[in-house]
Amino acid sequence: MSRKKISLYDQTLLRVDQSNNLMMVTGLIILGAPVDYERLKAAVVHSIQPYRHFRQRLVQPLLPFMRPSWEDDPSFNIDEHLKRVQIPSPGTEKNLQDLISVLLSTKLDFSHPLWEFYLVENYGKGSALIARFHHTIADGMAAMQWLLTLTEPASYPAHQAPFQDAAQPGKQAAEQTVKTRQSGSLNIKKLGIKDFWEEGKMMLGTPGYARRRARQGLDLVEATGRVAIRWPDPATVFKGPLGFEKRAAWSQPLDLKEVKSVGKVFNSTINDILLSALAGALGRYIAAQGRPVKNVTIRGFIPVNLRPLETNGELGNQFGLVFLSLPIGIDDPVERLRRIKRNMDDLKTSPEAVATFGLVNLLGATPPRIEEIAIKLLDSKGTLLITNVPGPQKQLTLVGVPVIEIMGWVPQTGRVGVGASIVSYNGVVRLGMATDAGLVPDPDTIVGLFLSEYEAMKSLAQKAQAERQSPVQPMLTMLDEAMQTLDELLAESGKDS
Repeated sequence: MSRKKISLYDQTLLRVDQSNNLMMVTGLIILGAPVDYERLKAAVVHSIQPYRHFRQRLVQPLLPFMRPSWEDDPSFNIDEHLKRVQIPSPGTEKNLQDLISVLLSTKLDFSHPLWEFYLVENYGKGSALIARFHHTIADGMAAMQWLLTLTEPASYPAHQAPFQDAAQPGKQAAEQTVKTRQSGSLNIKKLGIKDFWEEGKMMLGTPGYARRRARQGLDLVEATGRVAIRWPDPATVFKGPLGFEKRAAWSQPLDLKEVKSVGKVFNSTINDILLSALAGALGRYIAAQGRPVKNVTIRGFIPVNLRPLETNGELGNQFGLVFLSLPIGIDDPVERLRRIKRNMDDLKTSPEAVATFGLVNLLGATPPRIEEIAIKLLDSKGTLLITNVPGPQKQLTLVGVPVIEIMGWVPQTGRVGVGASIVSYNGVVRLGMATDAGLVPDPDTIVGLFLSEYEAMKSLAQKAQAERQSPVQPMLTMLDEAMQTLDELLAESGKDS
């Protein structure tokens, strides 16, 4: 039986998987009608064929300090990974949230492939599909890309042929559904002899190329140093010992065009607006607990996709982290938005994501005790993990049933107990929260405060737009109305004569 060692990056993710903070990506698809189980099973079987990890298990090494390996599961059975469940009738959003909260707290079975689906057959007037993947299979972006391949308008036979390995694992479908970003810094792929030769020719033959490469290298070293010496985040209600119980919640949809128009007024992006609303919500949540929040700033870990476009559609983990400062102690929405926009703009040109990617790889090669200390140090520098996953902006179907909503949650890692997910789909965007129940037992409260903060910014945007209108415009409108009235009077006078 062939085996393949996991990567150093995945080694780190596996080591930080704790019973009280599982390294698991969770996705949710809400469907507008009931789904036929056999058709869904055929679609899932079809979609996992190109990816061996979906039918492989992790095997621990016989010798210490060796990496675990992937090997085919001899007892693989698709029915053990696609399960049918019922929630209390009539199947409300609260019932679904409770189920997802339980699943966020439940460990996957390591004796089998580390993924599973739950088909909720009685959610509202339709159904819901919950997906769980261990982080060693895929990061959040890759998991979303694969999950969306289920929604392709294809016809799946009721009985599939035996699994076959595909040379090109569905890249085209993934590229059509999700756009990914490339790093603007040093390439993270491993260079072969040919690559080094080409790199050498570029340095010798292109003026300034060597200097630019050296500058990139120095920037990378500087970014790594900044990560290492950054001060820990302040103590808040969001930090503390973690328990085993987790909570999940998500918001009502916000119209993407509307959010974009609000951002345009303040010369900000959609992401800036949503992050500012989230920061305001976190600050108000702390204040409601009677804790001081004025002038408090916390950091959010933001994963950045480093996957080159030519590998788009593959699974695995290729992401780094950047540290976004969130001024949660600023009450004024406009001032808070300006601060966050400036912080985000600075991160867009920073090599910090590549630096953290290298650090995580390095930690995978160190003894577990050293890695534990390093991860603890890294975790102390932030308070929550924030993801932004752009989904397709058109209506999708799953085995003939319309997809109404898409949501997702990624693990918080290590000792971080709060996660926020921003997911867009079909013209709307939602905020999802996943929290440690001991720290934040009511993530729905944060979701409500987020919506309130957004409405406040929308009102300010509308007011700003009105104030920017020319003072002459109302006078011209009145003059037009007066002229129209005069024309009508003259017309009536002409009839009388």
